[in-house]
Amino acid sequence: MARPIVAIVGRPNVGKSTVFNRIIGDKLAIVEDKPGVTRDRLYGRGEWLDTEFSVIDTGGIEIEGEDQIMKSVRMQAELAIEEADVIVFMVDAKAGITPADSEVAEMLFRAKKPVIIAVNKVDNLKRMDDIYEFYSLGFGDVVGISGSHGTGIGDLLDEVIKHFPDTSEEEYGEDVIKVALIGRPNVGKSSLVNAILGEERVIVSNVAGTTRDAIDTPFEKDGQKYVIIDTAGMRKRGKVYESTEKYSVMRAMKAIERADVVLVVIDGEEGIIEQDKHVAGYAHEAGKAAIFVVNKWDIVEKDDKTMHQFTQKIRDHFLFMTYAPVVYLSAKTKQRLHKLFPVVTNVAEQHAARVATHVLNDVVSDAVAINPPPTDKGKRLRINYATQVAVKPPTIIFFVNDPELMHFSYQRYLENKIRGAFGFEGTPLRMFTRRKSDDE
Repeated sequence: MARPIVAIVGRPNVGKSTVFNRIIGDKLAIVEDKPGVTRDRLYGRGEWLDTEFSVIDTGGIEIEGEDQIMKSVRMQAELAIEEADVIVFMVDAKAGITPADSEVAEMLFRAKKPVIIAVNKVDNLKRMDDIYEFYSLGFGDVVGISGSHGTGIGDLLDEVIKHFPDTSEEEYGEDVIKVALIGRPNVGKSSLVNAILGEERVIVSNVAGTTRDAIDTPFEKDGQKYVIIDTAGMRKRGKVYESTEKYSVMRAMKAIERADVVLVVIDGEEGIIEQDKHVAGYAHEAGKAAIFVVNKWDIVEKDDKTMHQFTQKIRDHFLFMTYAPVVYLSAKTKQRLHKLFPVVTNVAEQHAARVATHVLNDVVSDAVAINPPPTDKGKRLRINYATQVAVKPPTIIFFVNDPELMHFSYQRYLENKIRGAFGFEGTPLRMFTRRKSDDE
């Protein structure tokens, strides 16, 4: 189920990024620190009163140049209006209402989306009186906060979660595999959607997603039900968002959150560029099953080594996603298209796979026997037991004598052994270390 999306908007220098960091806390640190993971802090995950949500820091997507500042602020507001379920409109208590604030307010007011005004820099009780003028912007909810001191953030989040949409109902049954296509502009995402749907005989009519305004297309193939979360529904204002690389990453967020399997589409003719990493990195951090789909393979000049060499390039560029299989095809000619959906089905199954605790521990014990953990200042890691606590993605907790003794390199060794035993192809594997208490 997709998490609600909260966007933080406002003119420059009101403290958006500071508040963003306060809201997400150490959520980004939960994701394993693998080489190559893009660390753009444009999006993150927050949690308040047992409710999880995604947060967009639109301040990270400002356009360069003094004359572009207001244009940038307008684009950020537009992005928030389109993508978010709830908008946090940040203003500055010290500055009062500025013309830029009024312009953003006008845009947000027309959007008919829940807006909470966060008056930042309320650093002491005297400043609390400064928040009242912001009621004149006409939104009702006004909360005084201090991003630098952390005060008022809880009150702000109380207001935010009141406005979340009801996502308690699952849109589709457990047997339906939800597939999203992501990738930078012009890699052929829409052509691939059309190619997939064009060869299907059993297509249910398009339905609007119940929690989002993207268009979903359910279809059935070889007895398996799928839904394509159609990014075409998100391309209606594409030129605005794709004018900067970071905007197109934001455009993919909604589709990724709702998907089981994410197809990362790469242009086989043009090759891999940095933006591909940004797009793929979010799928990885969201814990989704992933497949690299190299499109336009029909126009690539090739010999018997070309495919192997391109796969190696993918592995070198996406060190954090070595688990993701690679499929080569042409949406235009439908060459090799038939190879895609068996892989989709397989990685969806691996993403939802669960391993019995005793079987997992047999593999971990064997791995430790073959290669014992190294000592650190005379102390050695002791793994008491491991257990899988979640699926989508598979999540494993190791109970140990001292979590600080679990080095990244040894955890990677254990991951390789677990993947060798159980597959988990196409899915990230989350691994955490906890101290075993005496009563366990």
